[in-house]
Amino acid sequence: MVLCLNVILFLTLHLLPGMKSSMVNLINNGYDGIVIAINPSVPEDEKLIENIKEMVTEASTYLFHATKRRVYFRNVSILIPMTWKSKSEYFIPKQESYDQADVIVANPYLKYGDDPYTLQYGRCGEKGKYIHFTPNFLLTNNFHIYGSRGRVFVHEWAHLRWGIFDEYNVDQPFYISRKNTIEATRCSTHITGINVVFKKCPGGSCITSLCRRDSQTGLYEAKCTFLPKKSQTAKESIMFMPSLHSVTEFCTEKTHNTEAPNLQNKMCNGKSTWDVIMNSVDFQNTSPMTEMNPPTHPTFSLLKSKQRVVCLVLDKSGSMSAEDRLFQMNQAAELYLIQVIEKGSLVGMVTFDSVAEIQNHLTRITDDNVYQKITAKLPQVANGGTSICRGLKAGFQAIIHSDQSTSGSEIILLTDGEDNEINSCFEDVKRSGAIIHTIALGPSAAKELETLSNMTGGYRFFANKDITGLTNAFSRISSRSGSITQQAIQLESKALKITGRKRVNGTVPVDSTVGNDTFFVVTWTIQKPEIVLQDPKGKKYKTSDFKEDKLNIRSARLQIPGIAETGTWTYSLLNNHASSQMLTVTVTTRARSPTIPPVIATAHMSQHTAHYPSPMIVYAQVSQGFLPVLGISVIAIIETEDGHQVTLELWDNGAGRDTVKNDGIYSRYFTDYYGNGRYSLKVHAQARNNTARLNLRQPQNKVLYVPGYVENGKIILNPPRPEVKDDLAKAKIEDFSRLTSGGSFTVSGAPPPGNHPSVFPPSKITDLEAKFKEDYIQLSWTAPGNVLDKGKANSYIIRISKSFMDRQEDFDNATLVNTSNLIPKEAGSKENFEFKPEHFRVENGTKFYISVQAINEANLISEVSHIVQAIKFIPLPEDSVHDLGTKISEITLAILGLPMIFSVF
Repeated sequence: MVLCLNVILFLTLHLLPGMKSSMVNLINNGYDGIVIAINPSVPEDEKLIENIKEMVTEASTYLFHATKRRVYFRNVSILIPMTWKSKSEYFIPKQESYDQADVIVANPYLKYGDDPYTLQYGRCGEKGKYIHFTPNFLLTNNFHIYGSRGRVFVHEWAHLRWGIFDEYNVDQPFYISRKNTIEATRCSTHITGINVVFKKCPGGSCITSLCRRDSQTGLYEAKCTFLPKKSQTAKESIMFMPSLHSVTEFCTEKTHNTEAPNLQNKMCNGKSTWDVIMNSVDFQNTSPMTEMNPPTHPTFSLLKSKQRVVCLVLDKSGSMSAEDRLFQMNQAAELYLIQVIEKGSLVGMVTFDSVAEIQNHLTRITDDNVYQKITAKLPQVANGGTSICRGLKAGFQAIIHSDQSTSGSEIILLTDGEDNEINSCFEDVKRSGAIIHTIALGPSAAKELETLSNMTGGYRFFANKDITGLTNAFSRISSRSGSITQQAIQLESKALKITGRKRVNGTVPVDSTVGNDTFFVVTWTIQKPEIVLQDPKGKKYKTSDFKEDKLNIRSARLQIPGIAETGTWTYSLLNNHASSQMLTVTVTTRARSPTIPPVIATAHMSQHTAHYPSPMIVYAQVSQGFLPVLGISVIAIIETEDGHQVTLELWDNGAGRDTVKNDGIYSRYFTDYYGNGRYSLKVHAQARNNTARLNLRQPQNKVLYVPGYVENGKIILNPPRPEVKDDLAKAKIEDFSRLTSGGSFTVSGAPPPGNHPSVFPPSKITDLEAKFKEDYIQLSWTAPGNVLDKGKANSYIIRISKSFMDRQEDFDNATLVNTSNLIPKEAGSKENFEFKPEHFRVENGTKFYISVQAINEANLISEVSHIVQAIKFIPLPEDSVHDLGTKISEITLAILGLPMIFSVF
């Protein structure tokens, strides 16, 4: 007997909390804590702030009525960059930052358009990361293209907050309905319009024709465009075309178009947007307000980012003497001060055991002399107990003593010890407004440590025995201001256990987006190795060129003069000692140019905590500016408290746990639990053999760019969308390497290490495609695994029907296809299967609906895939199809206000 196990049940209500620490709360029907942040590169413009306020105010009213008087926007913070002038009405932020903002205002990279969009990693119902508006969108009147800015904001908010998807499809704008009519992909079907092909416009007049059927697909030809009528009566849907004046609601179960081949149906199993919204956490305990009109307008707070203030709070208790922890902490802290913290930042340092001592009040980082003053105070002896609260309070004092506010300041807290009194200062921490990043060193660090990060929006890390875990953690704690070109970027972080008298060689690519402030650092555990480093042009640096630290913390550092050469650098390390020792190589750099964004990689887990058998998801985003980077190797390494490591190759293939193909978001399920406790994540992204490229296609999850309307017998065309040139559409980038920490997460309820029966089914198939070829139906999809997206499934169930399959029962009652000859491939492979629908009468226009499930060796079955359609189409001579419900012979065409006559035939 096959057991059904629905993966969605594992994903719990806490969907994607590890992605980003949003400060938004819904209290008494009002959203508080929304942060809209302006990028530092955006020129100062008062009109921008004014238009943001107008947008949110309009959106609040629109949202209130769209949700049937349930929610509105109450309190919004606008975060103004340091690059703008100070004003008396600007306040100091607390935990608000650009990197954690719900909405960002930033220029697009390569000027590839002003479409507002939402970066959405997850599945149906899972929150997104941020909404991106360009300054040009906010400052220019684009109402005729997108709709009013307030309506656009509600469309994007629905993506961000409730995890719903668009109800159009630019790649498949038409489909054949159950009634054998060609329909525009939309919701609801009550939206009316015409379907036309625009031709060239010589001499001031444009010619158009009705759309013809494609002889292969039976659908309209590729250039066919759906133009809606300006005047509509339909109220749905905001996720299709909020620019229409009549559209004020989301599609409900009654009005939802389940047939449309859009992302909403694919990702949400045919559920309406309103059903998904009503099932969200926001609406579980939210009732409609009694008054018909929305409450007062939103309240806006203007916050101006301040210079970066960081205080290191470092544990020097007796337990830090074990396993070289004090040495490793000092090595990593020195790397942070010299190579990671941005110039101009204010830095202080506190050390603590059972008591705390301020070693350095805030000092502005300007040159090497400043670094040396701070690193000279790093602790050399470990003794005493552990009082984390005293360390934190001393950190606050170091900040206040230097006439700085703790609000918005950062504390990096590193400890390896237990402390039963840590919760005694939680209230002080909340009141301080500081952001606390925690680094748990070793398995015995206080279990409540991560609570400090969670309550303040800080990062959380876990480092085990080797120094790379610490250096990775410190390297990740860069500025959150949005100034990417100032941030340190890690190119390499490798630990190498070398036997006595042996040599090891390695390479590090330095690409043309980086090269400023480049450091090569080597650490050792017994004796300094012989070092040879060679740049791409053959210049060699030897051991004597690497500066050894005066504090004898067993590290040597080389700063490359000027800008590092682009290309492959090679290094060679010789262990001169007779015994084996651990050597590490760390390479950091910064952007080569302030005007060209570097390639960056970030990583995180789907959740901060997991209770077995809930699966986790690993995410990594690789981008240049806002453009996805494709065609690269992305490897995740997850390590447990006892040093056990799991390596996963992450995929951007639109299958398994990856939502959208080629969006630069690489992901994979993680199920290889190895006991309870803390786990750490690091990700290595590499471009090799010139395979990497930028994806210049417009992002998904965005408001629709409307090409034009039909109004009073006229076609009013909007300006054409800026097109990406063919030679840019596959923009290649050179080989590169990026290494980043994804922080830590905590596992509970897991069985001890060993072999255990499978509790996870194969993952749902999400990229099924079908087409007729002569008398056969050809299917293709990406293979799931034996355990979600790992291994090989045992078999497939394929069912076919002439009736649309709305529910699980429809699938179970559909006709089984013989799959005895279909042997599942390894997860991630492309499956192709061809069969002849033997038991059906097939004629011209016959439609089949097909869906697939996978079964694993434990007889656990995946969710049913999305439903695909295959149509038997025999083209007729000069076959053409009239537009939907509109017959016209002559229409006046207006482009940018200029009337022109064109013919329809």
